Amino acid sequence: MDIHDMFLMVTRFMNYGQQTIRAARYIGQSFIITLSHTNRLHVTIQYPYEKLITSERFRDRIHFEFDKCIACEVCVRVCPIHLPVVDWKLETDIRKKRLLNYSIDFGIGIFCGNCIEYSPTNCLSMTEEYELSTYDRHELNYNQIGLGRLPMSIIDDYTIRKIQIK
Repeated sequence: MDIHDMFLMVTRFMNYGQQTIRAARYIGQSFIITLSHTNRLHVTIQYPYEKLITSERFRDRIHFEFDKCIACEVCVRVCPIHLPVVDWKLETDIRKKRLLNYSIDFGIGIFCGNCIEYSPTNCLSMTEEYELSTYDRHELNYNQIGLGRLPMSIIDDYTIRKIQIK
């Protein structure tokens, strides 16, 4: 064993020691972070019995008012995926469009809110209903009747405990 091999062995031993100290420091930092999380309040909610109160800017199910819609199709043009389906008929005697059917498929929608923001007559708005899960994806295709239904407010429901996260 010459001096060169001895030098390599000593440097490897020093590197091993440095790596051991670094690993111990990382473990200590992880342990400190874990201990800091023990003092926090629990975030878990018991879902069917407790519900979150959503913020004002939360994007959820769309509400549609049939009487306010002028069938201008702005909502379709501003939608990134051209989701709303607007069926209308031109009334030749009064030279206006008459809305026949309006539908949105929430199974495809991305809840961007562009249709609501750019609607000239404010016929579209967001509700606080976020429970849209179904067993059949075709049930997520809402027509003007389904879109016109207002959900029961979480705040008004006395059977549910309300939780607001700040």
